[in-house]
Amino acid sequence: MRRLLFAALVAWMPAVPALAQAPVVAAPAGSVEGVRQGDVRVFKGIPYALPPTGAMRWKPPADMPAWQGVRKATAFGPACVQPRGRNAGIYTNPPDKVSEDCLTLNIWAPKEAKKLPVFVWIHGGALAAGYSHEDMYDGARLTERGGVIVVSINYRLGILGYLAHPELSAESAEGISGNYGLLDQIAALRWIERNIAAFGGDPENVTVAGESAGALSVMYLMASPRARGLFDKAIAQSAYMIATPELKQGRHGLPSAEAAGMQMMGALGAANIARLRAMDAETLTENAAAKGYGPWGTIDGKVLPHQLVETWDRGEQAPVPVLAGFNSGEIRSLRVLLPPAPASAAAYEEAIRVRYGDLAEHFLRLYPSSDVAESMLAATRDALYGWTSARLAIGQTAIGQPGYLYLFDHGYPAADDNGLHAFHAAEIPYVFGTAGKTPAYWPKIPDGVVDRRLSEAMIDYWTAFARTGAPAATGRPEWKPYGEAANYMGFAGKPKPGTRLMPGMFALHEAAVCRRRATGDQPWNWNTGVASPVLRQATGCR
Repeated sequence: MRRLLFAALVAWMPAVPALAQAPVVAAPAGSVEGVRQGDVRVFKGIPYALPPTGAMRWKPPADMPAWQGVRKATAFGPACVQPRGRNAGIYTNPPDKVSEDCLTLNIWAPKEAKKLPVFVWIHGGALAAGYSHEDMYDGARLTERGGVIVVSINYRLGILGYLAHPELSAESAEGISGNYGLLDQIAALRWIERNIAAFGGDPENVTVAGESAGALSVMYLMASPRARGLFDKAIAQSAYMIATPELKQGRHGLPSAEAAGMQMMGALGAANIARLRAMDAETLTENAAAKGYGPWGTIDGKVLPHQLVETWDRGEQAPVPVLAGFNSGEIRSLRVLLPPAPASAAAYEEAIRVRYGDLAEHFLRLYPSSDVAESMLAATRDALYGWTSARLAIGQTAIGQPGYLYLFDHGYPAADDNGLHAFHAAEIPYVFGTAGKTPAYWPKIPDGVVDRRLSEAMIDYWTAFARTGAPAATGRPEWKPYGEAANYMGFAGKPKPGTRLMPGMFALHEAAVCRRRATGDQPWNWNTGVASPVLRQATGCR
């Protein structure tokens, strides 16, 4: 009787599904256990290089030896050391934990992945902040809808990632220093090349992508011989091709990278590199930032052979398809880059005429005195992001590779009502499909049909580009390469193709940069418009 009752009870009880087994991948680097996020396998915090701590601080990344057993990859690793933000703003999103032991990457892959394209994301943050696992960079939606494997990476930041100094150069067999954060990115790409097939990715179909400093990093990778062959396509969202310090020599109005490092060492009260290595990483980073340390790549003749503009002029950048673009409201959230406005329209015009000389009329046609505030926003945007994006598309076209240009001009009430229409980085949650995962002070994106469809379209274009090198998405308007017609795609509510974006913009800023380069004592960055140095005519510059 008891057996009958037990059997009846078992038959009546609802079936309890078995717990989903944690995904485990056996990669050349070692076996890893991840987690499931719906139908996506996620592997978090996988180390791709040894921790750059102690004596390894300010040295190129060293390969991580293969580990034994199954390594847990179920929690994101700490962010690389960075200053703790004090003033709340739309980009405020501090990491829970920072450490020098931060050279890790994260992988999102479909459960049945096989030889899928690989989308490698490099976070922004002025090479001083940010981290790979910000919620907005969650790769699940890109993976699910786009059929790609997403990898996001950490890399050394600030003074720990970019310091150059004569002592460090003397330690190097090549006589160079700086660029440690860039070398980290290259090490991550090498790890991906060796291991991504185990996760279902195709190591012969890798796209590097990034926004802002991440897009600057994409250009560094395109310019670096050390990264050649490690990626097959590149996406640069809001890149800026600015003047970069050179290792030994002060040029273009910038001190040498080594001289800047020596000055910073003195400001920090350290007698030598050994003393700097002995300092607590967070204290060192905070103090260096407070004393004005700005992390940049270093033109060292090896990792970065030339100024980026020169590399592109020579046609020596990576011969890969490129997708590049910028946002119409870039500077609306970056007003720190703006100089003080002149007292009047007449003062504005006079300042432009003094600085731009024979180019002044061209400048004032594009950025008129009828609305000085808007003209200053547009001029700084174009000198940094618009000119760079067009230069990338034009440069690839010149070497026989497709270049695809876009303008993100989409607004929504929470942003527009606060004067932030299409602000810097506003496109990121649309590209990742993470509108509900933006930082706390980010203008809230509406959960409506227009915004969802725009995000779906951008995911379709971006992942199609990652698959084939052409953003050709089924059911979407045709996005043609830049070519002779100067094609581009506009994103404002929905995709809309066009030609000849902002006529005259590229020519003006190209001429201004040409003149600055020719004089050899003027940098090119956000010092444009009324903040520009006086531009002198130069042979070969229009």
